Amino acid sequence: MAEDVKISRKKPVYPINDPLYKYLKHYQREARLPVSYTDLRQFREAVPLMDKKGKDTLWECPIYPPSEIERLHSGLKKVYAMLKASGNLRIVEHKYIDRIDFCTFGNTHPFRVRIVNRLNDVYDYFYIKVGDASRIYGMEVEHLLSPNQLNYLVDNTTLVEEHIPGIPGDLFVKNYLGHPEYNPKRIAKEFVKFNERCFITLLGDMRAYNFVMQITPDFDDFQFRIRCIDFDQQFYEGNKKVYLPQFFKENYPFVKLGIDHLTEKTFIQYQQEESSSIVHRLRSERHRITDLRDVLQQDQVSPPEKIAELRQGLAEHYADPHYLRCRNMGDILELNLKRVIRQVKL
Repeated sequence: MAEDVKISRKKPVYPINDPLYKYLKHYQREARLPVSYTDLRQFREAVPLMDKKGKDTLWECPIYPPSEIERLHSGLKKVYAMLKASGNLRIVEHKYIDRIDFCTFGNTHPFRVRIVNRLNDVYDYFYIKVGDASRIYGMEVEHLLSPNQLNYLVDNTTLVEEHIPGIPGDLFVKNYLGHPEYNPKRIAKEFVKFNERCFITLLGDMRAYNFVMQITPDFDDFQFRIRCIDFDQQFYEGNKKVYLPQFFKENYPFVKLGIDHLTEKTFIQYQQEESSSIVHRLRSERHRITDLRDVLQQDQVSPPEKIAELRQGLAEHYADPHYLRCRNMGDILELNLKRVIRQVKL
C-alpha cells in the first residue's frame, strides 16, 4: 500500500448556478421549504452533545428562543413530509421534533434533525445543509450510476437530505470486521467494487468515516454494501489517488482483506462486474445523465490547475491522450464513462 493520500486544503462551497437549478427543478429535486438553513443558524448559544459513554461527539445542540421553537418544529415536520411523502402531512401527525444538532466540523456545518413517532418511539433523522454544487453533483451521480438511490431536496441555498443508515466504516473496522459469521471475501469484494465505482465517477476522499457499511442477512450468509455519506469531494481534487479509496490509510484493513482473500483474477472479475453495472444504469438513465453532463460542462467546480492535474494523471494512467483535451470535470467524467462502455463491449 502506498503512502497515505493527503488533501492539501479545505474545499470551498460552490454555489448552485442557474443551469444546475433548472436541472433540479426539471427532475423534481427542487421544493419551497418552510425552514431554511439560515433559519436554523439563528441561535446564540449551544451545548455539546455527548454520546452514551460521555464522549464529545463534536456535535452541538443549539438553544433557540422559546418564541421560535414552535415555528421551527412545525416547519421541520413539513420538511420531513416533503422529503418522505411528497408533502403529505398525514405521515407527521403523530411525530415530533426531538432534537436539532449542529455540526461544528466539515465543509457545510450541517444540522441533523431527529424526528420521533410518539406512538412507538421509533425515530428517524434528516439533515439540513448549505447547498453546495459539488455535493449535489455527487448525489446525482450516486443516484444514477450506483446501486443506491438518494432522496434530497433543494431550495435556493438550502439542501435537505435523508439519513443513510449503516455502520460508519471506521466503526465497522473496529468492532465488526473480524466477526466470525462475516465472510471476509464478501467484504473484500464489496470494497473492490466501491473502489472501482469511485474512480470511474470521480468521487473523492472516501475514507472509512465518510462511508457506511450496510449488512443484510441472506438465507445462508450476510451481504454487504458500502454507501457513501459524504459527497463534498466530488469532481474537486486533481490527484487521481484521491478518487481511489484503496490509497487512504483508514481503509487499509479493507485493502488487506483483498490481499489476503482475493486473487488477481477475482479482483479483475469484480471490477468488470461493477463496470457492467454502471453501463446498465447508463443505458437506463442516458437522457438524465446527458442533461447532467451538459450542466456540469457549464459549471466550475474545481480550479483550473486541479483539472489540468487530473487530466494529465488519467491520460498517463490509461495511456489515453484524449484526456489531455478535456476542458473541465464534465469532459473528464464523460470520457471515463465512454471508456467503461467500450471496455464492457469488448
